[in-house]
Amino acid sequence: MEQEEARAAVERYGPMVYRLALAQTHSAHDADDVFQEVFLRYVRRAPDFTEEEHRKAWLLRVTANCCKKLHGSFWNRHTVALSEAIPAQNEGEGELLELLDALPEKYRSVLHLYYCEGYATDEIAAILGRRAATVRSQLSRGRALLRDAWKGAEDV
Repeated sequence: MEQEEARAAVERYGPMVYRLALAQTHSAHDADDVFQEVFLRYVRRAPDFTEEEHRKAWLLRVTANCCKKLHGSFWNRHTVALSEAIPAQNEGEGELLELLDALPEKYRSVLHLYYCEGYATDEIAAILGRRAATVRSQLSRGRALLRDAWKGAEDV
């Protein structure tokens, strides 16, 4: 793989990879590690893609797998809340990030890919290695949990 091709991939897809890593790990340091691992694999394997969507999906899949591997790691002890790592633009957004951060990872990653990255449920299923029905169910349950948490926060 040529250096220019790798640099272009990092510039184009780096922010997306980092956001997903940060959403799943809750740690800027871990997200940095995942980011580096993903692009190191990209350069070492030099996969040949026919479409940009395939490249993007491959990078997201590798990111999800690296995050999953990191979660099982002994070193995964110190985390930073997503709301602390990504500054909110306004008060409502900050509350939403805190509520999203409190959700279990399986809902958080599906919600992130759907709303932040704009993927359809079938694409999310392929990226995360889950069935499409499972993703739809997790998306529905994640929304319900988020809605209930939001209503609970407003009542306080």
